[in-house]
Amino acid sequence: MVETFIYNIGIRLYQAGVNIAAATGNRKARLWLEGRKGWAARMKRELEGETGPLVWVHAASLGEFEQGRPVMEALRKQYPGYRLLLTFYSPSGYEVRKDYKGADHVFYLPLDTPGNARQFLDIVRPSLAIFIKYEFWYHFMTGLYKRQIPFVLISAIFREDQVFFKWHGGLFRRLLRLLSHIFVQNESSRQLLQQIDIEHVTVSGDTRFDRVWALAHEAVELPLVKQFVGNKRTIVAGSTWASDESALAAWWAGHYEADRRLIIAPHEVNEPHIRKLLDLFPGAVRYSELGGARVEHNGYEGEHPGTVLIIDNVGMLSSLYRYACVTYIGGGFDPGGIHNILEPATFGKPIVFGPVYDKYAEAVELLASGGAVSVPNDPALAQQMEELLLDDTLCTRTGDVASKYVADNKGATDRILSYIQEKRFLTKE
Repeated sequence: MVETFIYNIGIRLYQAGVNIAAATGNRKARLWLEGRKGWAARMKRELEGETGPLVWVHAASLGEFEQGRPVMEALRKQYPGYRLLLTFYSPSGYEVRKDYKGADHVFYLPLDTPGNARQFLDIVRPSLAIFIKYEFWYHFMTGLYKRQIPFVLISAIFREDQVFFKWHGGLFRRLLRLLSHIFVQNESSRQLLQQIDIEHVTVSGDTRFDRVWALAHEAVELPLVKQFVGNKRTIVAGSTWASDESALAAWWAGHYEADRRLIIAPHEVNEPHIRKLLDLFPGAVRYSELGGARVEHNGYEGEHPGTVLIIDNVGMLSSLYRYACVTYIGGGFDPGGIHNILEPATFGKPIVFGPVYDKYAEAVELLASGGAVSVPNDPALAQQMEELLLDDTLCTRTGDVASKYVADNKGATDRILSYIQEKRFLTKE
């Protein structure tokens, strides 16, 4: 088949591109390659001798992992007799969650070739496979279908510009038909699939709502952050990029007040970027320095420097939002668009972000309901921050709308688990 031939060529070209990138010093490409070396031997070694059925869950990266996490945790509770194997495609997911305790095994997904897929399925022998949101790997999915292993797609979202709805998307339309079931986030996705005769679809909602709802009720206390914040009005800026940080710096420099604190959790936490942030916000302190006796930066020396805290680690952001009065979410001044706005929303915090958000249904819906604000430029950012910080009634009302939005949209995990139980994809002991 021509389409399969082209797909296989594309996979090989991708592999060649990763090899070149790794050879020229790209860290992510190097991790991608190293993580897959000897994958079959390692997988056999880990799984050898284990008994009992297994569920395979695959996530592209960290965001998809968080989306699938409520389902994995629910499976652990409802089906304790099943082992759970989690795979990632990207290093940005695997390297952060390779020690995730909610799974029995965590691996990189091998490159999608016929031989790799056959060997992987021979070793793993899953009872059920779950793919999260956007993952469509031809050889793995056709392999599951041929072996009559049920496999579902969860938290999927479809748009008209995707390959499934193009004249050349026949191969991917066939994969949609092979899936045992598709759980989509919204009605518009279901209607798009219906237009290409895909009917085995349930509008379950987005499992991220269940995840962030749980976060708000299981929030981790951060004593050093709590001490830094004190009783000051605090802004938490999460997943920021350089464009966000320059806008925040311009506002902060012109509107600094002694009763305010700013916490920045950048998207990139490498040392060069952290140093740029420290220069952009004179007197700022790293989180890793908070526990020290005395620190010095840009001429400031003391036990509690400045009013700006730079988070120089990964994994704390979701717990930081509880300390905020107002939140800012990065990415909206860049082509890729904004990052996760549901985490601050579940804590009932007003959310501000840049103008690039249209691909994210939750952003569109929160803006329409008054739980978030989009700003087109730096001056508008400054104005909006001041309005929220100086008007307690506006701040509270906006935050209440945001938290209600999360509460009203949770429940996708229960719908997915109910379907799995109804179809007897798994059996309880």
